[in-house]
Amino acid sequence: MPGSVGLTVPAFLFGLIIGSFLNVLIYRLPRGKSVVFGRSNCPACGKTIAWYDNIPVLSYVLLGARCRHCRRPISLRYPAVEVLTGVGAGAAVWFLGVSLETLRVFVFFSALLVITLVDWSHRVIPDVLSVGGMVFGWIGAAVCLDITLIDSLLGAVVGGGLLLVVALGYRAARKIDGMGGGDIKLMAMIGAFVGWRMVFPVLILASLAGAVYGIYLIRRGATGQTAVAFGSFLAPSAVVVYVFGVRLWDVYLRFVIGRP
Repeated sequence: MPGSVGLTVPAFLFGLIIGSFLNVLIYRLPRGKSVVFGRSNCPACGKTIAWYDNIPVLSYVLLGARCRHCRRPISLRYPAVEVLTGVGAGAAVWFLGVSLETLRVFVFFSALLVITLVDWSHRVIPDVLSVGGMVFGWIGAAVCLDITLIDSLLGAVVGGGLLLVVALGYRAARKIDGMGGGDIKLMAMIGAFVGWRMVFPVLILASLAGAVYGIYLIRRGATGQTAVAFGSFLAPSAVVVYVFGVRLWDVYLRFVIGRP
């Protein structure tokens, strides 16, 4: 049942474990490595990481944030991803209880977390996450009550279609690609989860965040040709819209369209 501490704490601990797997995805997917086979190893010295050094968060603390073998620092990203995933799992169970909708929300959040960090570091969004996530969004819509399958399908078409139009328009005007196909597929995936109405607040919020970051880059000497990982703004914006969607939609109608 929603709001149950007895369910939320185990969900948080389960989320920590899933967060450890998400770290594997974040490291291996952009490098084309298998996410199923092969033991984890230290990126610095290549030594295999023992199971007792791979316990979410706890091992990071006990090791003093350093590899047991080469003593090189371990990135703070690892425990941060584990904690964020744990919080995401706990929050989903706290507000929604144990249900298919909870699973749908948690998968959505986890995929967006991985996409944000992979795109930020490598300027790539793996199809297995965007296209696979879109299909999962449709399946989730078919079995959950939070969104209809029609709304999910329309969300993918509207979300991906809007960015496709922007990409084609930019290419026609500037004769260069201004947006990658990964961003288009990501927006289609987001639309499959949030529905076509919420696509607009996601795009607006991501564009505002991207513009602020662009201004920051320009002030530091960047040019208009500097690449920006737009997916890293789309994904967090989708989380915000999913949580505060109804209120953001009302704000959009009131201030953008002028509807009372």
